[in-house]
Amino acid sequence: MRVFLSGFGTVGQGFAEVIKRRRDFFEDKYGEQPVVVGVIDSKTFAVDQKGLDLDRLVARKQEKKGVGDETYTDALAVMDSVKYDLLIEVSPTDVETGGTGLKTIRHALECGKDVITVNKGPLALHFHDLIALAKKNGCKFRFEGSVGGAMPIINLCHENLKGEKISSIRGIFNGTCNYILSKMDNGQPFEQALKEAQQLGYAETDPTNDVEGYDAATKVVILANSVFHRDVAFKDVKITGITGITPDAIAQAKSHNMVIRLVGEITETRLEVAPRLVPIGHPLSISGTLNIAQIDADLAGPITITGRGAGKIETASAILSDLIAIMSMRS
Repeated sequence: MRVFLSGFGTVGQGFAEVIKRRRDFFEDKYGEQPVVVGVIDSKTFAVDQKGLDLDRLVARKQEKKGVGDETYTDALAVMDSVKYDLLIEVSPTDVETGGTGLKTIRHALECGKDVITVNKGPLALHFHDLIALAKKNGCKFRFEGSVGGAMPIINLCHENLKGEKISSIRGIFNGTCNYILSKMDNGQPFEQALKEAQQLGYAETDPTNDVEGYDAATKVVILANSVFHRDVAFKDVKITGITGITPDAIAQAKSHNMVIRLVGEITETRLEVAPRLVPIGHPLSISGTLNIAQIDADLAGPITITGRGAGKIETASAILSDLIAIMSMRS
């Protein structure tokens, strides 16, 4: 299978490492390897119809900050310069316009190519348009890693629970906020916990999307549209972040054997991200950077899943699961 990779930051390089680790699996299972024939980063590109050397690309990216010598102004023209079967889209998320990711996903689907993405922006803004475009052109369109990283919530709901009526999903969908709140449980003030999260790489220099609840809200939108078949957008989510949580509030919660967690909630009528009081010992009282979701299904009852919500290899593992699904459908 010929792959075009849009984005070669942390997740793109993680994908390169993961398919290298699973080389024998692909050969044994499918008799072929995924071959990356094109890569673009934010400024440069590299293409080779015979397949690119990913180890060399990673080394070059780390040394020279670009995958190639040549720059580009038109990502779609670079895509059209090689023959590929599958677009893997891992460029930075833009929840205002959809960014490069929206353009490359649309173009690939219009050209009849399968698509895997972990990019929340295009999905949060144009979910149903993209699903319809994929269906119209007979393309497979998968996005497991867009919600919860390595936590397999999308495929669980779409495949294992397809005969269920899901009434609600509640979860912790932002590891940065959970890390900060966990530190506040232990007496750290918000500012110190945030600074530590930034130093460890959990939070961006500008942490607004995390701490104001916007990142979790995009994931709520994706789940509402994909699992509940609603037609909603970011503006439809009621959002309250964690910046207003004080040490006094944390102490008050603790005195009642509770913790405060930023919880996303999706039902047929409700879309909300807000701090919630959670009993200590409840699954949603989880600490650290983990993501967790509780799914209420009418036959199976409550199902709880957890996993690392971000990370180079963890998110790449979600791409791998989608890649295997597509290759299995083709074989």
